[in-house]
Amino acid sequence: MAHSVEIDSKEAWSGGRSPFNLSYGKIFMWFFLVSDALTFGGLLVSYGFIRHKYADVWPKAEHVFTHFPFVEQHIPLAYVGLMTFILIMSSVTMVLAVEAGHRMDKRGVTIWMFWTIVGGAAFVGSQAWEWYHFIVGTEEGALRNVWDQSVNNGAGGYVKQIWHGANMTTNEYGVPQFANYFFFITGFHGTHVFSGVVLNFIIFLNVLKGTYQRRGHYEMVEKVGLYWHFVDLVWVFVFTFFYLL
Repeated sequence: MAHSVEIDSKEAWSGGRSPFNLSYGKIFMWFFLVSDALTFGGLLVSYGFIRHKYADVWPKAEHVFTHFPFVEQHIPLAYVGLMTFILIMSSVTMVLAVEAGHRMDKRGVTIWMFWTIVGGAAFVGSQAWEWYHFIVGTEEGALRNVWDQSVNNGAGGYVKQIWHGANMTTNEYGVPQFANYFFFITGFHGTHVFSGVVLNFIIFLNVLKGTYQRRGHYEMVEKVGLYWHFVDLVWVFVFTFFYLL
């Protein structure tokens, strides 16, 4: 004869039980990350289709992203490589912050969260600098990546124009779709990074105030850590598909 088991409803909804042994906060964070991954996946698949359509005239990233601060000569992809390194290192510091939280080491969490915030802010600032140079363009870039467009001069004839820089309608480097996808994909990811920096800063303030020390756990650090690692992983795919291939 089966025996019924009484379960406290409050305890049942607290999470942290089989089969995942995760709190509901972590589970819902994973739900969000999966849905966000599908969004980024759709963007990259769309980018792949458009790039294939214009394969003959699609610009090469190593001919576009050649600028580097305080260096006059062109260094292909060096700056975006530095940005990638900064973001990956911020993921390492986040791992160390989570590990310190497991040991209830408030000082360790504080130090590593601080460096995570610095790395994220540096990445966002670097991306803004890259956007600026992509939009403004250079005389050398226009000559190296000539993309002539015939424009009606109003008298029945056509005049060739060479565009400098890039925006949503014109692009010195090639077809306008290249700039459109660059702004949307890197901008969408940059928004995620900026949001992550803000979240990390809020958690950092709570760490300083001793909020999680009093709670007896640093689960919030682990939750924002999941988001931060996701942002870093997405950038690896963006970097690979947009800059390297």
